[in-house]
Parts: sequence; structure tokens; C-alpha cells
Amino acid sequence: MPTYRTALANDDERGAPIAVEGLVGRAMRAVNDHIRNEGLEAGDPMPSEAAFAESLSLSRTVVREAFRSLSAVGVIDVGNGRRARVGAIDDSVLSLIIDHAVRTRQISIQQVLDLRRSIELRSASLAAFRRSGAEAEEIAGLARQMRAALGDFPVMADLDIAFHQAIARATRNPMYAIVIGSFRTVMQQTCPIGWFSRPTQAERVAVIDMHDAIADAIRRQDPPGAERAMAEHFDLSIKALVAAGIH
Repeated sequence: MPTYRTALANDDERGAPIAVEGLVGRAMRAVNDHIRNEGLEAGDPMPSEAAFAESLSLSRTVVREAFRSLSAVGVIDVGNGRRARVGAIDDSVLSLIIDHAVRTRQISIQQVLDLRRSIELRSASLAAFRRSGAEAEEIAGLARQMRAALGDFPVMADLDIAFHQAIARATRNPMYAIVIGSFRTVMQQTCPIGWFSRPTQAERVAVIDMHDAIADAIRRQDPPGAERAMAEHFDLSIKALVAAGIH
């Protein structure tokens, strides 16, 4: 398999000396180069660890570690008892990074919300423009379920997250689904706080009304209206979190 053997033959030309890169790094780069050079797509099968090891003159232990490292970041999908395949993108790696950054105080909840607000406004606008009838009904249905679950905060949080993810999918741009999905762990922490910071039933019903307004604008294919409704929702949510001491 010359495509990934060649990947290791020109380290000096690439400016990445083998001695610096390390054996596992060499193998990881070779696997990546093989995917690119062969034009592989998500789900396509990869050569075996043994085949890579033989072609690269490396031990199977080194190649196995390279496979594990690439699997951890989603580049390949390694399952028990079957051949490795090219990985499909999802939000898991970015979600882990954001959660780590928040927990180690490298970024704040407010900084996450600031970014999320910008992305969610555009997401609502695009969803209103591009959504299918089934997607519009899914979004509206999640808003109805939130109203029915009013007072059951764990269920409400899950439905709130699902609502925003459904809007992201309706944009028809997978990057929105990945980025908004990556906020899931932070949302699981902030959603209950946001709900409990609203002490009256009227305030809590108002939040549901906002979700209904977003869903309705998307159903009517009104991008400016969807963006305005999402902006109002975020502004009040951020205000509630600030009042609860989340910074």
C-alpha cells in the first residue's frame, strides 16, 4: 500500500523529522494521509493494523496506539471484532473540550453563552428558511412537550436541549449541529439553574412561550422573526443566569 508508506518517506521535506514526531505520531499521520490520498469518506473501511504495521515497518503495538488516538478524536471508528472505518463527524470531541475549558476556568459560562447566542440566532434564521415540514413539526412538538412537562426540571432540561439541537439540524448545515450539540454538557448544568432562578409560575410559563414563538416563526418560514424570538429568549436566559450568580 504505497499511499501510506510514502507518507513517511519525506519527513525532511515536510518539516516534521521522524525523531521529533515519534513512532505513534508517524503512524497517525500515515493513517490520515491514507484517508486523504485515497479519497475515503465516512464509513469506508480502513486497512488493518497489521497491514499498516507491515507497510510502515512499525510494530502492531505502535499502530494500535495510533488507531486508538485517532478513534478518540473521531477520525476513525474502531469497533470490537470488526475492521476500522473512517469516522463520521459528531459533537463529542468539541463537547469534551468545552466542558474541560469551563471546569478548569479557562473560559467562563458567560463566554460560552455569548458565543452560543450568536450561533443560535443564525441557526434559528437558517432553520426558518430551510426547514422541512417534518422538521418544523418536530421543533413545535418539542415546545409542546416542554409545556406539558412544566415543573419537571430534569425532563424540561432534556427537552430544551433537544429543541435547540432540532433547530440546528434544520439549518441543513452540519456545522451548526456539531457546534450547538457541543454545548450540551454546559446546557445540562445551566438549564436547571435558569429554571430555578425564575421563582414564579408566570416567569416559567413565559420561557415556554418564548420557545413557542421560536417554533412558530420557524413553522411560518419567517427568518427575521425566528432570529428576534431567539434573541429575546437568550437575553432573558442570560439575565436569569446572571441573577443566579453564573458568570
